[in-house]
Amino acid sequence: MTSIAPATTECVQVSTFVPQYRELSPGFGLELIGYDFSKGVPKSMSLQIKDLVVKYGVVVIRKTNLTDETHLELARMFGELDDVKPYLKAGRPNRLKYDELFDVSNVELDGSILDPLSPRAQANKGNSSFHVDSSFNPRRAGYSLLLAHELPPRGTGGSTEFADTRAAWDDLAEVKKSELLQADYIACHSILHSKKLAAPEHFADIEPADHPMGRHKLVQKHEASGRMNLYLAAHIHHIEGISSKESQAVFDELFNHATQEKYRITVDWDDVGDLVIWDNTCTMHRAMGGEFASKYRRDMRRATVHDDSTQAWGLNEHTEVRQGLP
Repeated sequence: MTSIAPATTECVQVSTFVPQYRELSPGFGLELIGYDFSKGVPKSMSLQIKDLVVKYGVVVIRKTNLTDETHLELARMFGELDDVKPYLKAGRPNRLKYDELFDVSNVELDGSILDPLSPRAQANKGNSSFHVDSSFNPRRAGYSLLLAHELPPRGTGGSTEFADTRAAWDDLAEVKKSELLQADYIACHSILHSKKLAAPEHFADIEPADHPMGRHKLVQKHEASGRMNLYLAAHIHHIEGISSKESQAVFDELFNHATQEKYRITVDWDDVGDLVIWDNTCTMHRAMGGEFASKYRRDMRRATVHDDSTQAWGLNEHTEVRQGLP
């Protein structure tokens, strides 16, 4: 493991604490060991972590000792938080104490394990495809902070995989880059589309085209790093202005390119308190299943930070409309 120098920011008292780190892949994914938030969240640490997420896309912090409260405290240092209030108003129950935490678990309200045949489990199948959070809503997600509260036994699955869409852009042929920049494609994102692809029988009566979609440029500059990026996700239903056949061909080519093994890393959840932070605007992620799903509880909670870049709203109206409501 190698040491990281402390962050230096004016008007902020910088900790002398120096964590240890390990790159998960050259330039993509970083594992940190030594952060302990049991006594609170120093601003200097959050600034340092945010800088590392900008650089590496994904940062894994082991054994953080975060609680729901300090989890949210850290997340707020990254920006304005999304919440589940629209879903609660629509009648979806929430077993968690705070509306700013998204329940990413296989645990029911009564503490039992989610039935794999239930509507919620069918809807969750879409998480197994590479995607980004909230691209289907008017304002997309920036950072996601996912914390482990209870884990299944090791070896039973439940890892999370990430794909580096900045590196995927970098490796495109120059003629392809020029073609994409000239086309300036607008992709339409629908969570109903990705859910239907993953569970076609359960969502057979749903037509994604009948519902609003999030509209975002397919090729963007990642403002925080200044690097170009492919903003891709399994949520993409179609690309505007071209035929369905051509749209699918463009998507398939880029999605298959960006999800090659050389752009992927796998994060294993080792201990309660492990935290993974990623930037949805330059990475994709997916849930990796396993035998745990119907046998062991896996309690994961996510805080989601709204994107605050100039591309946060894409080409969408500034509304509070949400997709995927009951």
